[in-house]
Amino acid sequence: MMELKEVLQVLEQLAPLSLAESWDNVGLLVEPSKPRPIKTVLLTNDLTEAVMDEAEALSCDLIISYHPPLFRPIKRLVQKDWKQRLAIRAVEAGIAIFSPHTSWDSVKGGVNDWLVGGLGSGQVLVLSQALGSASHSHKLGFMVKNTEEVNNIMEEMKACDSGTTLQHAVNRPDGSGIQVSLTCTDSALTPSVQTLLRHNAPSLSLSILKLEKPPLPGHGQGRLSVLEQPVTVATAIQKMKSHLGLSHLRLALGSGQTLESSVSTVAVCAGSGASVLSGVKADLYITGEMSHHEVLDAAAKGTSVILSDHSNSERGYLAVFRERLAVRLPEGVTVVVSKADRDPLEVV
Repeated sequence: MMELKEVLQVLEQLAPLSLAESWDNVGLLVEPSKPRPIKTVLLTNDLTEAVMDEAEALSCDLIISYHPPLFRPIKRLVQKDWKQRLAIRAVEAGIAIFSPHTSWDSVKGGVNDWLVGGLGSGQVLVLSQALGSASHSHKLGFMVKNTEEVNNIMEEMKACDSGTTLQHAVNRPDGSGIQVSLTCTDSALTPSVQTLLRHNAPSLSLSILKLEKPPLPGHGQGRLSVLEQPVTVATAIQKMKSHLGLSHLRLALGSGQTLESSVSTVAVCAGSGASVLSGVKADLYITGEMSHHEVLDAAAKGTSVILSDHSNSERGYLAVFRERLAVRLPEGVTVVVSKADRDPLEVV
């Protein structure tokens, strides 16, 4: 058994929530008022009423729903809305709900790496690079006459709580003064500049640089793989059917392509991937869904497209994650992949 906060710490280690997209709603979405030990964890791609029935039958303590069941702000909890009903049922049953969503997409070894691995090994690149956090966003450089002026300026900034950090102050070789460099946050930029403009030398020599956030290698949205062993389009289809556990996929052949055309580069994005895949040069796109016109655009450029339907491009990763999570939890905690979870669309 583990406390909820301890399980959340393990989840954060496996896929930091900071990797999620800014628009996403990730993390702990429902927290019971009465804490109880976590004995059973249920993994699902979507939290539906069928999955909630399953969770209650299993006496589940925590549901990890890849897609956040609560996404848009809500002003009331009533029975007429199906997602609100699920939230009410979770609260009444004392079940916590956690959603990782795009943090799983972004993390190295996550959903997109699993998806692109369906065609075999290759040199894998991230399509939309994840960036690290940076405490400071701007660098200010200026000249002062002497050390006393440096100290006075820093005292003034400290007094107005401007959130600046002195990087270095170096005497110029020609003895003309001291070159000062400091960093500050977005909110501290204006008060910091106002402070410097009150001093003659800094106001005449001030330069401002915007600092970029550092890239996080291996993390980010979408993947491009240069396959070690190129395959035909026909073989790619069979491999992805096996990888995703599906009997049917949808295919759009690129202009001038056939089922026997060679695929040496493949770009993937789990879910609805058009915005990430747009403009990427590859022989084949693999994603869950794209609009009619997005498929036409890709095909016209000679890129073939395989669509699996949205959640079918994600669901298979749950079994992979179950293994990773289970080995990090005590033996008394059971991690189960939902049997009721499925894509709402099927071929008939």
